[in-house]
Amino acid sequence: MDFHLDPEQAAFQKEVATFIEQDLPAGWQREHPAVAEQMEVERAVMRALSGRRWLALPWPKEYGGAGATAIEQMIFNEQMAYHGVPGTVNMGVAWVGPVVMLYGTPQQKSDYLSNIADGTDIWCTLYSEPAAGSDLASMQTRAVRDGDDYVINGQKIWTTFAHYADWGWLAARTNPDVPKHKGLSTFAVKMDTPGITVRPLTNMAGTHEFNEVYFEDVRIPAANLVGEENRGWYHVAIGLDFERSSIGATSTARRTVDDLVAELRRRNTGAPPEIRHRLAEHAIAVQVLRNMAYNIASIQEKTGAAPTREAQMAKLFGAELQQKIAGTVLQLFGMEGQAAKADSRALRYHYTVLRSVANTIEGGTSEIQRSVIATRGLGLPRE
Repeated sequence: MDFHLDPEQAAFQKEVATFIEQDLPAGWQREHPAVAEQMEVERAVMRALSGRRWLALPWPKEYGGAGATAIEQMIFNEQMAYHGVPGTVNMGVAWVGPVVMLYGTPQQKSDYLSNIADGTDIWCTLYSEPAAGSDLASMQTRAVRDGDDYVINGQKIWTTFAHYADWGWLAARTNPDVPKHKGLSTFAVKMDTPGITVRPLTNMAGTHEFNEVYFEDVRIPAANLVGEENRGWYHVAIGLDFERSSIGATSTARRTVDDLVAELRRRNTGAPPEIRHRLAEHAIAVQVLRNMAYNIASIQEKTGAAPTREAQMAKLFGAELQQKIAGTVLQLFGMEGQAAKADSRALRYHYTVLRSVANTIEGGTSEIQRSVIATRGLGLPRE
């Protein structure tokens, strides 16, 4: 592919940059806000984006999007992530909506998609369980058909933003008597449905992103089943491919490298060769990852398919790069880089360092990524 932007794409990139500079709601740059304040800002950003049809940019116009190309979506994501704009990492837009478009009924498309595109509804993803993380197909949360309802019992864990999500995208076992990949189904679940309990999980960086979610005799309409019963594993796999196609990790890594270079220039005292060499390696790796992300968008644009191998490669490379950059932060700032002192210049990196530990676990561990690349990407036999 040609990695240069054409005039129309360059104009769109400038339009997004101008929007970030001039049209975002006041207060969006606040660091470390309380959860309620963060959510208020994120919803305000989402409303501003939806007014331009940018919240669900690549979706068809009839569903509230702008019908943008995959490259335009990549340009948008890159700008938003580089500048740290909140409210743009939206699970409903990123993979719930595309899966509903592929497998949902006309009524489901009408009920769910417009409220995602205009920022009314926020979604969380209910996949992982205490005994089903990397081996996701081993999940045991049950959904049993009872007349016009399904009754759900079980537990989910590491559910990001469940504490303020309006809807949950649930994978549950509907047939326990077949091989594990063949007995799963996917559902849309209102998070205020009786029987759902959300409990916070505070991570090692001191923030509340994750939750445990318990289902106790939760009844949902059978009409909330998305796609064919017992075909949910394939819906999950496609949704994860959409997740891993993001350029967000690239832009965040590039911003951190740029900021570290600026920090060294501010000090004006030079830098040890090992730091200089590390930053040079990171800058090269960031550009490689950026090219990988744009290549994924190009494949999507040309074929309309989610490129599994390339998406897995980008996710793996990006997650491990984030951790390498975090190691350089610690090396640059020394002991100061490990402290959360209000008067420390390293404070802004403190969260980045601690949060990077999870990068090679969430969304599929590095071991899982390599296995998928080997089998689904390279056609190697399973172990």
